[in-house]
Amino acid sequence: MIFSLFNKKPKQPSLELKVDIHSHLIPAIDDGSRSMAESLKLLRGMEQLGYEKVITTPHIMADTYINTPKIIKDGLDLLKIEAKKENINIEIECGAEYYLDDGFSDILRKGDLLTIGDKYILFETSYYARPIHLKDMIFEMLSLGYTPIMAHPERYRYIKEKKEYFKFKELGVMFQVNINSFAGQYGKDAKVKANFLNKNGCIDFLGSDIHNYKQVEKLELVMKSNVYKSIFKNNNIKNNDF
Repeated sequence: MIFSLFNKKPKQPSLELKVDIHSHLIPAIDDGSRSMAESLKLLRGMEQLGYEKVITTPHIMADTYINTPKIIKDGLDLLKIEAKKENINIEIECGAEYYLDDGFSDILRKGDLLTIGDKYILFETSYYARPIHLKDMIFEMLSLGYTPIMAHPERYRYIKEKKEYFKFKELGVMFQVNINSFAGQYGKDAKVKANFLNKNGCIDFLGSDIHNYKQVEKLELVMKSNVYKSIFKNNNIKNNDF
């Protein structure tokens, strides 16, 4: 384990990655951290890995996680207060992970969005069924001046032909791959696709997609691997721009 409540190890280098743009650290608002204590443990683990900043991204789903910018920001404020009390020296901001459902278009048109930076929207879809209006929603984001980032593209089973990834890139979609996909956390198919995206220079951002502490432990293993080093050689990773 990389962290003990009583015996801290020296910080481990995380190569070139200092900013995480995908995680679920605000307690009790989605399927991520269940409590403030768990959130603080996750933050300590991220800090131990060398992260200096996390942009945590709670789910927003019309039928499951009915989060709003206010709910998320209020949760962030509490998390920052508690992290400061515990002397956790990691910068914490928030965005959101938007599920492309019927409610997303309404949110987009109202402009009531939590972006990463000034213009980036992190979005996800069903893992198994391609949204009927996927291209339309991508065009809508672009037409409004946003840059869409597809969360964990390697995990979508409906992408059967790898050349489909190039079509998304041509549309203007950026890709955020989960680091733990390279360790097989999400299955063989996701691992194969993650390696394909890596070798073809298609990865724009890396994400921890942290929901629990076991995932933090697995991050450490990937960060020590040769494949992790290759990601920075093959791709222009933009996390540290935020």
